[in-house]
Amino acid sequence: MPTEHLEWIRNPKIYEINTWPWLRSLSDRFNSPITLQNIPDEIFNKEINLFDAVWLMGVWERSPASRKIALERPDLQKEFHKALHELREDDVVGSPYSIYYYHVDSHLGGIDGLKKVRKQLATRGIRLILDYVPNHVSIDSLWTLDSNLFIEGTLDDLMNYPSDFFSLSGKIFAHGKDPNFSGWTDTIQINAFSEEARKKSIGTLLNIAELCDGVRCDMAMLMTNGIFSRTWGDKAGEIPEKEFWQYVIPAVKKKFPQFLFIAEVYWDMEWELQQQGFDFCYDKRLYDYLSHQDVQNIKKHLEADWNYQKRLLRFIENHDEQRSITKFGEERSLAAAIIAMTLPGARLIHEGQIEGFKIRLPVQLGRRQTEESEQKIVEFYQNLVRIIPGSNFANAKWSICNIIPIDSNDNSYKNLLSYIWWVNDNYLLIVINYSSYPSKGHIKIEPLNYGSNNWVFKDLLTQNNYIYKGTDLENYGLYIDLKEWNSHIFIIKKEIP
Repeated sequence: MPTEHLEWIRNPKIYEINTWPWLRSLSDRFNSPITLQNIPDEIFNKEINLFDAVWLMGVWERSPASRKIALERPDLQKEFHKALHELREDDVVGSPYSIYYYHVDSHLGGIDGLKKVRKQLATRGIRLILDYVPNHVSIDSLWTLDSNLFIEGTLDDLMNYPSDFFSLSGKIFAHGKDPNFSGWTDTIQINAFSEEARKKSIGTLLNIAELCDGVRCDMAMLMTNGIFSRTWGDKAGEIPEKEFWQYVIPAVKKKFPQFLFIAEVYWDMEWELQQQGFDFCYDKRLYDYLSHQDVQNIKKHLEADWNYQKRLLRFIENHDEQRSITKFGEERSLAAAIIAMTLPGARLIHEGQIEGFKIRLPVQLGRRQTEESEQKIVEFYQNLVRIIPGSNFANAKWSICNIIPIDSNDNSYKNLLSYIWWVNDNYLLIVINYSSYPSKGHIKIEPLNYGSNNWVFKDLLTQNNYIYKGTDLENYGLYIDLKEWNSHIFIIKKEIP
């Protein structure tokens, strides 16, 4: 079966790999140069095989100008030295989001290497995701040879806003930017309202779709009519009737119906981007609630419409955020991982998260600091990834569970979060104490028809079995008493006499 026709399962598990430093770490590990051309089979069989898709972040050809700027900026140099103690000039390879051209970088193994990786993945039923950056390209990109693609400025703009505008070939252009910050000085801003730019985007995505099964679209909300017009005003020209993504995505899916679009999106614009055609959108709101230990708002967030929930991408770590074990602390990071990885929608795990790495690597670096794996965390994640509801619960229903107090004087039940997956007679119940205090409560498991049967609850985290009478569960609910940051993931079945 051609790889482009692989169907996506519901609730996919996605593994983000920062390609350049990952290949460098494999080279050190195997004491031999490793590129996309010769990744050892054991990496696919033992590590990657846990997932439904791999996002190879940063495979496109990087900008020489971006690398030069990264070497000259004191603020970036400070970050680089913090992340890599013995920094060398050749460790700085440029930003993967300042793309020179959408060719697979020869340093990584080129297009033949990428095709080989995709074939290796496809034989294991694993999909491949790559990057697409809609908002900008590098200031020295080959795209700058085309006309009518970019936001232009004036000499006054250059004089008054030198961090947002630059001169190129006798013209003034805007740097790519988030409207809340100064421009990214190694980039040039694409005009989302330009017909030529939209057609260029479609052509580029059609070429990318020949090589992979989906794209993660960087800062996707910047291209929406509302955000783009507020950012660039009259410089963007007349607002088009059709949104950028409503123009681009259907054109790609017409030729590649199974091609997946994932949006990096913030500012509570997830629903809007879903309506514009994205299959999954970042769930930054959940990440923030988990960061702030806000159980009540997590519960409210999970009450949203099912059609919204199932198209969110959950995470507690990616290349833009701090390492989760550093951000949350070890115990809370594992509880947060259980929540993010067992909810409906796509689930993202960042390479190094499984090992318990603590150092966030700036994206401009091609080598990372050597860190020792934390065996306890490795075993936790390997177990969790195997038991995450996936293809075995592809057509399952999902519901958040009501939790009631043990008595009127104990409010600790508010720290508990619980929800259930079920399909046919298979039930998976998740309970998390997302707090730094011991917590108790009764879980009401509505989908279960208890009857007079005994029920076996097997905790997949500990392999312990618990047996309860159906009449007790019906009358009182499931009694839960969890230490701080502890969890249960129960498979529930009727006891066989």
